[in-house]
Amino acid sequence: MADTKEKILHTALRLFARNGYEAASVSDIAGELGMTKGALYKHYKNKREIFNSIVERMYQVDAERAKTYEVPEETFAQSPSAYRQVAMDKIKIFIKAQFHFWTEDEFASNFRKMLILEQYRNPEIMELYQKCLLSGPVSYMEDVFREMMEQNVWSKSDPKQLALAFYAPFYLLLSMSDATSDKKEAAELLAAHIERFIDNNFPERCG
Repeated sequence: MADTKEKILHTALRLFARNGYEAASVSDIAGELGMTKGALYKHYKNKREIFNSIVERMYQVDAERAKTYEVPEETFAQSPSAYRQVAMDKIKIFIKAQFHFWTEDEFASNFRKMLILEQYRNPEIMELYQKCLLSGPVSYMEDVFREMMEQNVWSKSDPKQLALAFYAPFYLLLSMSDATSDKKEAAELLAAHIERFIDNNFPERCG
């Protein structure tokens, strides 16, 4: 039962990433799996429930990854102390790992592609796209940098501008990586950007 539910989720997401959420039907998903719609409905009552399960899975994985890399799992409003204690070395490792995750993990990559395809057709997915890949990460880094400045471990500056400068290459290289199967160069460019950014803004490294 669990294996079948997993296969449905992965297959549905693959179709959503290829054709878009709106265009892919339950019949398409069932056909791809070689099962009837009736058999699929025993596991998920409709396409919306499949979509909700995919989103829930991504949130769950995101929280688990944050915990693994010892960076804040929640927003600053939910857990301010986590932002006051995080180390830049942890953030650096986490950001590099996130790049590999979004480009190489099949589930994450297909999730991102689905959001890109549907963002202009579905306001809810546009909001999700912003939260996962644009305004969400920028706000996250803004909170990290602001708290580091408060702790005097980061050069004083505008935290939002710093967050934009830090995250923009990540997003650009993420998009560029879609055009090639070799993600190594993009990952190396990101690593170089992060090191240069820290050297330019981290007092302990600059001194």
